[in-house]
Amino acid sequence: MENVFDILILLAIGAVAVTLLMGIYSLYRGGEFARSHSNKLMRLRVALQAVAIILLVAGMWWKSQNGG
Repeated sequence: MENVFDILILLAIGAVAVTLLMGIYSLYRGGEFARSHSNKLMRLRVALQAVAIILLVAGMWWKSQNGG
């Protein structure tokens, strides 16, 4: 089960990084694209960060309960 948490945490962190880069690109590009995408990407990034934090806490809890 530890490997599952490790993989999920890495995927969540990767998703946050990709979303952040897309948001930065959106701001750099500007114009109508930025107006329609920047806020959505910011909300998605915040949600993905919450998921990553929850997975980190759950993984630490799991390891503490199972002698990891």
